[in-house]
Amino acid sequence: MIPPLDLTDLQDAARLLQGVTTRTPVEESTSLSAVAGVPVHLKCENLQRTGSFKLRGAYVRLSRLSPGEKARGVVAASAGNHAQGVALAARELGVSALVYMPRNAALPKLAATRGYGAQVRQEGATLAETLVAAQREAAATGRVLIPPFDHADVVAGQATLGLEILEQVPDVRTILVPTGGGGLLAGVAAAVHATGADVRVVGVQAEGAAAFPASLAAGHPVALTRMRTIADGIAVPAPGELTLGIVRAHVDAVLTVSEEQIARAMLLLAERAKLVVEPSGAAGVATLLDGAGALEGPVVVVLSGGNVDPLVLQRILRHGLVAAGRYLRMKVRVPDEPGSLAGLLAVLATTGANVVSVQHDRTGTGLGLAEVLIGVELETKGTDHCDEVVARLHAEGYGVVFRSVG
Repeated sequence: MIPPLDLTDLQDAARLLQGVTTRTPVEESTSLSAVAGVPVHLKCENLQRTGSFKLRGAYVRLSRLSPGEKARGVVAASAGNHAQGVALAARELGVSALVYMPRNAALPKLAATRGYGAQVRQEGATLAETLVAAQREAAATGRVLIPPFDHADVVAGQATLGLEILEQVPDVRTILVPTGGGGLLAGVAAAVHATGADVRVVGVQAEGAAAFPASLAAGHPVALTRMRTIADGIAVPAPGELTLGIVRAHVDAVLTVSEEQIARAMLLLAERAKLVVEPSGAAGVATLLDGAGALEGPVVVVLSGGNVDPLVLQRILRHGLVAAGRYLRMKVRVPDEPGSLAGLLAVLATTGANVVSVQHDRTGTGLGLAEVLIGVELETKGTDHCDEVVARLHAEGYGVVFRSVG
């Protein structure tokens, strides 16, 4: 049974968060509006305190604990965003917090969680194993386990983001929400339902960690047996009973996006919107890039978080360039004599492409004694530019024996 989440309860949650969370901005995106054919706005929850929406639900849940529960302290399991939300909420409320994180948790997320004042223990190779450790701690010590999504107080906290969207973009017709366990999706849907707004709410999951489609079809949570995605913030094996019930009742659709689409979305947000967004936070934008069908506008896309390791960000942005056709790899046959490489590079310089790397191969199959293959990797302006570069080389008499865009 779905517990009541009426407008009074959601407004109470919003009052609890006053002075704690930031009313994050909504920015219109002309680039995405052109792609979608309707006005598109970005709800920048990546600029929230702790870098994600998770503080909302964590703080509301901790605020509603009894004095005795607060005295015993809280425990949570998380790979990153929920950990930071619980840690900061506990510090603000003067509650002791112990957070279990996987052994492979990213160093910046570990440091941030500790920086907010929580005690951190690393246990388990997966989040499921880490959760078992947190549950064991709760049973042994009496600490209150703070779930990441499947609790009415947590959903009410996340719903405050939905209330903000409805106030900031009163004519919104569609809201795209990155989705893992469903706490944010259920919260936004609860806000829309409670206010009676005529708005479509659409969840977006990574293809490699999409638990909702099977669970919605079955009518109960169905756990994935494996997950593989760069969007670790929404890599949750199964929705909760509560979140699934709300989504079944009030969400219009749950879509999926590929890794390439997520990487392209992160690249676009960095280049055009000047926003650093983690892979999970970019899932909604990935839906627009994929052309997910006609979406009634205005559309608000929730950027749910911005906590990404700089090294991971570098790798993903490069992957985004590849997915957008902005890299060209070639092998060009040239005479093995002084000046051949300089001549090739001079021609490439006239095309406006940027040379990233160069390799010589004197032992390739089919090469003559006086020939060499020069492998070149280039940054380009897109697939049309790649074609122009190859055409120019052919015009100058060079033989391109291999090319790969991306």
